[in-house]
Amino acid sequence: MEQLIPRSEHPRPDFKRDTFFNLNGEWQFAFDDLDEGLTAGWQRSGFMFPLKIIVPFVYQSKLSGIGPTDEIHRLLWYRRVFSVPPDMKEQRVLLRFGAVDYRCRIYINGEMVGSHEGGYTPFCFDITDFLINGENDLCLRVEDTLDFTQPRGKQYWNRGLSGCWYTPASGIWQTVYLEAVKDNHIRYIHITPDIDRHMAAAEITLDRQPSENMALTLKVSMEGKHYRTVTTTISDKTSWVPVDLDIHGALDSVRLWSPEHPALYDVEVILTRNSEIVDHVQTYFGMRKIEVKDGRVYLNNCPIYQRLILDQGYWPDSLITPPSDDAIKKDIKLTKELGYNGTRKHQKIEDPRYYYWADKLGLLVWGEVPSAYDFTDEMQRSIMKALAEFVDRDFNHPSIIAWVPLNESWGVRQIYAHPRQQEFARMLYHMTKALDGTRLCSSNDGWEQVESDIFALHDYAVDRAVIDAHFGDRRAVEMHSCDLRPSCALDFVPDSREAFMITEYGGIAFQNFGIQGQLGGMETWGYHEKVKDEEAFFQRFQNVTDAIRAIPYCQGYCYTQLTDVMQEINGVFTPEREPKVDIKRFAAININPAGKN
Repeated sequence: MEQLIPRSEHPRPDFKRDTFFNLNGEWQFAFDDLDEGLTAGWQRSGFMFPLKIIVPFVYQSKLSGIGPTDEIHRLLWYRRVFSVPPDMKEQRVLLRFGAVDYRCRIYINGEMVGSHEGGYTPFCFDITDFLINGENDLCLRVEDTLDFTQPRGKQYWNRGLSGCWYTPASGIWQTVYLEAVKDNHIRYIHITPDIDRHMAAAEITLDRQPSENMALTLKVSMEGKHYRTVTTTISDKTSWVPVDLDIHGALDSVRLWSPEHPALYDVEVILTRNSEIVDHVQTYFGMRKIEVKDGRVYLNNCPIYQRLILDQGYWPDSLITPPSDDAIKKDIKLTKELGYNGTRKHQKIEDPRYYYWADKLGLLVWGEVPSAYDFTDEMQRSIMKALAEFVDRDFNHPSIIAWVPLNESWGVRQIYAHPRQQEFARMLYHMTKALDGTRLCSSNDGWEQVESDIFALHDYAVDRAVIDAHFGDRRAVEMHSCDLRPSCALDFVPDSREAFMITEYGGIAFQNFGIQGQLGGMETWGYHEKVKDEEAFFQRFQNVTDAIRAIPYCQGYCYTQLTDVMQEINGVFTPEREPKVDIKRFAAININPAGKN
């Protein structure tokens, strides 16, 4: 019986070739606690590992076939054999990894082909010159340490659980696959919409400097209807090609993307040499504009009030890997059913298919870089690298409207008075704008502010009177946050042009949810006292939500949180996505037809 391949769908609908061969499934696996693998030659073909693991699930998870476990193993080895599919013969073969946490070396037939560092972003190697006829040996050595300088997000650095940090995830956690390409091929496609001019600008980067007589053709369509074909001759002096797309006609014929109407333009990008097709990539984009002006957020030139929910992106049996494509769609649909128009994906660069389904189903998304926790030169380089690769991978997703480089001063604990930490935060803001000038940036979400498009504070006050007292006067708020912590870094003076939002609040937990109040010897928790029943929940939820909506200068909020995660039981849903409260009643309070929506 043929083995079913987990996560068999194409992982990148925003960058898709027809040549796709999925390498998920059962691999050999080993722990290397004595760090003997390299010396003993474990990377050599034919060396058998004692365990089996199901890729792309991390060993700590149940779906891996090894977990669930909180055991810490610094060094991991993976191995499998594969044969190059017949339709890839006589072409260049690329080996792609969606994400491997954290540092890895890749071997083909015993030869090292490359290495990568970073636990949340993709990487790729051309393995053509290392392949042999018949079966090929693919081997990985992965290192995931307890180092605080690597972007960890919510992954705890010891055994057990602590505070709001959860079981870590080590090794391969997104799809591994092969692609076939010609000698020259497309590396990146970034499409920038300009709704005011009814245009879009495509920036296409090739793998190498092009040869003579090469051209790019872009075919734009929507729902099967062809709109535009643009062909550009490529200069042989540069591998970067700009292409202008005049979308079509008058303003009323342009389909804008929004949560209510998630219109997407499909694009076929065809690279030719002497009219012969060299590469063919499918992507898409949305005609969408997001900006802040005079303290308000505008989507497609109209004011928008953001109703967001915090989403950690964890599942009980698979941890940070979505167990299926349907599980991703379900979370987005549940978010919308709660009355939210967006989500803040917290401390995680999500599986790219999450952003794809947010694009398709219509959900605003804040993209957040996982935090590191020690401020060092290495930490700064790691955060910058993660941010750059995040923006690069997910540039085309219209659902993503904001980047969050830092959260609650994690990793920059002395930012109030520490000049280097302040400059680091400012640098991340300007780096974000340099990489992507089309989206908003909340540079240090929730705590001491530096330059930012969003003046974001977190406030878990338990009732309306406290929120009213905290936010009665914006000028006072710009001096001190809810617990008298400075709202801004020393010498930074906001000018009220930033859009003010409360980007964490609520966190209401029930007494009767969780594993008998204990998990791994640790108390389950939410913010403030746990509520006894549904009525108590709604009384508190409506009280604090109405209070926030009554703040005249506030442009939106983010409720904590979508689901319970391990010891943190303040989700609207259980970890299994079962609702704790009446969803229709929740949505009615959240949407609040009498107020902003």
